[in-house]
Amino acid sequence: MSLISLILIFTLSLVPAPSGPASAPAPSQATQSAATAPFDPIADEALAAMRARADELKIGGVAIVAYMPGDTLQSWSSKMVVVGRYKDLPSATDKGSNLLGIVYAKAAEMADTRKDSGSQVRPPMTGEFGWQGGVTAQGKNGFLIAAFSGGKSEDDVQVSRAGLEKLKQRL
Repeated sequence: MSLISLILIFTLSLVPAPSGPASAPAPSQATQSAATAPFDPIADEALAAMRARADELKIGGVAIVAYMPGDTLQSWSSKMVVVGRYKDLPSATDKGSNLLGIVYAKAAEMADTRKDSGSQVRPPMTGEFGWQGGVTAQGKNGFLIAAFSGGKSEDDVQVSRAGLEKLKQRL
């Protein structure tokens, strides 16, 4: 073996293995499910409370609850339920409404502003409507969101509050 070959082999042995997304170990499925498993039963309770409140108000639509761990938005766990309908079909005088899209726009606005949807702390960004109907709170270890779309704004807020109260009790 030549001296150049030995130097090359030695030099390559000193170079660290590449790092980054391609070589980073993926979290195990057990770790991922352990991190999100506690949210599901809490979310189910919150969504059941929202469904019950919507039924009391005789409105249908889409409910979502979400939990963002920590202080900055990096991820969230969420669940959604359709309460009777998820869209209003177009007619000759109305272009229709995608209630699922609206409720997620409310949630996205709240994730960014940390304020109830439609709070007007800033102008709505592209992808937001600035509509009321979602409520937020700081939880024990993260940020909580409950949103509803399908009724009048004030009714959507009432439905959302029912869900947020359940989230606040446990998260």
